[in-house]
Amino acid sequence: MTDLHLKHWPPGTPRQIEVPRQSVARNLIDTAERLPDQTAVIYYGARHSYAAMLRDARAVAGWLRHMGVKRGDRVVIDMQNCPQWMIAYYGIHLADAVVVPVNPMYRKAELEHIVRDTEARIAVVGSELVEQVAPLLESGDLDHLLVAAYADMAGAEGRQDLPEALAGLSDTDIDRPQTTRWRDALAASHPAGPHEAGADDLAVLLYTSGTTGLPKGCIHPHRTVQQVIWTYKHFSYYDDSVVQLSALPMFHVTGMQNGMNAPFCAGSTVVLMTRWDRALAGRWVGEHKVNVFRSITTMVIDLMNAPEFDSFVLSSLKLIGAGGAAVPKGVAQKLKDITGLEIVEGYGMSESIGVTHINPPQRPMQQCLGIPMYDVDCRVIDMETGAELGPDQPGEIVMHAPQIMEGYWRNPEATAEAFMQIDGKRFYKTGDVGLYDTDGYYFMTDRAKRMINASGFKVWPAEVEAMMHRHPDIAEACVIGVPDARRGESVKAFIVPRRGAALTEEALIAWCHEQMAAFKCPREIAFTDALPRNGAGKVMWRDLAAAEADRKAG
Repeated sequence: MTDLHLKHWPPGTPRQIEVPRQSVARNLIDTAERLPDQTAVIYYGARHSYAAMLRDARAVAGWLRHMGVKRGDRVVIDMQNCPQWMIAYYGIHLADAVVVPVNPMYRKAELEHIVRDTEARIAVVGSELVEQVAPLLESGDLDHLLVAAYADMAGAEGRQDLPEALAGLSDTDIDRPQTTRWRDALAASHPAGPHEAGADDLAVLLYTSGTTGLPKGCIHPHRTVQQVIWTYKHFSYYDDSVVQLSALPMFHVTGMQNGMNAPFCAGSTVVLMTRWDRALAGRWVGEHKVNVFRSITTMVIDLMNAPEFDSFVLSSLKLIGAGGAAVPKGVAQKLKDITGLEIVEGYGMSESIGVTHINPPQRPMQQCLGIPMYDVDCRVIDMETGAELGPDQPGEIVMHAPQIMEGYWRNPEATAEAFMQIDGKRFYKTGDVGLYDTDGYYFMTDRAKRMINASGFKVWPAEVEAMMHRHPDIAEACVIGVPDARRGESVKAFIVPRRGAALTEEALIAWCHEQMAAFKCPREIAFTDALPRNGAGKVMWRDLAAAEADRKAG
């Protein structure tokens, strides 16, 4: 372990922090007791106080317990960003249960796997997604849905700024068996009961895909989640004066931790966006005097390319964060020229429930992962020998840190493969190839694992291939990432049809959209008689990727 980075630690920021050994829900309780009238969330024209958020979270906890949810039970949240997402999250924790956040873009195969793997019996669902989730009620995989409509918690005038498909919906439109409307659950006023979960209780099961097909659940007790919350709170200067624009999806670690949990812990105000809208984001920064904007790289590029960018009043901004992919130097420089701000990049993953590295705000480096955070022992090792490497020597990044997951849910084989021992400590193998320089800053140089980065979303080819193999007319499939000017990378599939099959690219892409989230779906499909293989019979996906990159470049 190196301490080279400590010479660039932000002045006035503690070198060590003490993370309370308490549940995440206690953070909201503490803030609501300290600042009951403070605005917690501004949502399309409506303001919701900390006292109101806690009141509703307790009502959800009471409803869950009335429905039979017990300590340690898993509850799914399948919604886009909205105040109900936040309330459900804390309500589940107040009921001593476990949050299972899922991407609202997920479709049948993905939802079915996660629900069955977690044995969740109840899901909190956005009203526009009920028909997507309903088959799991009919199959008996789920017992009940709690249904919320986002517009019900927006302001009367602000609803017009909601995505058009959502603006007119209300939970009063829901009337089907095995469902409860959000307003009815709150009105029932079932007692929440005692909140007993502590630091070591399971808090979040966060599903992540990988190199071997089906997504795996990252086991995160309250203490790992809290480590990241309090890291953000101390290192990013959160307090009750901060106003943050939260546009990142909350099913994802950065949106969950940086866009909700850390601000709620500090008593900050969150300006919440259901879906990314660059014109609205630019307008809201000025209207609400937003100080902090955490984003992914594609959002920053999109905002700067808005036709009305010159009209945006961005003078209140003090911090712009980005992640998901390195920010192009030209973009970072242009933003600095306009706003005077450096983009602060960070690094984390589902397995660490958020950040492990952040660039120090007083000395951020471009296209850089940052420096290790509190108690993060990060090293670079030789991928062949496992020997620890020094500055400027690329190898695999491995970490021992308080926020690293306990393992993969009910998957001891994958857990064992993901960790290694160094100096008697358990290190997580990130699969990312990188190095650190003589100042202790970390940079990513390559990937050890096969992964596609599409607009900040990780797409694991093995998972897409596994779902595509469900199609009766597909004999073989190989998925690769191809360069994409806007998304960074897009998904392309090479398909060997079964003998006599009459597959078309259009029909197969449409089928994929029924089975999986849109960001995972191939945008291009190439049909071939055979996939290239090496002497051991393994598909040579790298050769396909290299040939495709050359074709695109040409």
